Amino acid sequence: MDKLLIVDGSNLLFQMFFGMPARIVNGEGKAIQGTLGFVGALLKIIRKVEPTHILAIFDGEHENSRCDIDADYKANRIDYSMVNDTENPFSQLSDVYKALDYVGINYIETTNCEADDLMASYALSFCNSANVVICSLDSDFFQLISERISVLRYREKNNGVFGSIYC
Repeated sequence: MDKLLIVDGSNLLFQMFFGMPARIVNGEGKAIQGTLGFVGALLKIIRKVEPTHILAIFDGEHENSRCDIDADYKANRIDYSMVNDTENPFSQLSDVYKALDYVGINYIETTNCEADDLMASYALSFCNSANVVICSLDSDFFQLISERISVLRYREKNNGVFGSIYC
């Protein structure tokens, strides 16, 4: 049976960008620690899950209609458009996309919803034809756990601790 790995791309990028022990720069002085961490973690995840199909989903930069309903929705989040590139994980997003293109992994950046909504939609759409593994630290995905949908929680601390939540 096929196995679909759905990766919460933004979640993994943030985890790697802020979790790497030091800022790593390339030959031109551009910070790349988030990109290196993302690719390394993704390769570990792929080896663990052994999927037949992979999709990484990233949050896009767009208005969120949920903020119209509740002004406090994600009010505590930093506006990264005002943050210097050295402290901004989104500054490495284009490099992450290039790396995903290079290794042939499909990815999507949301344009009119949140990544977790799209991930849940894909999981529910494909769970009848494949086992689905959602890789994210977001506990909201626990409500999707079933015989065919599981959640893998990856933490870089201690060299990549995996916590799988299965039915």
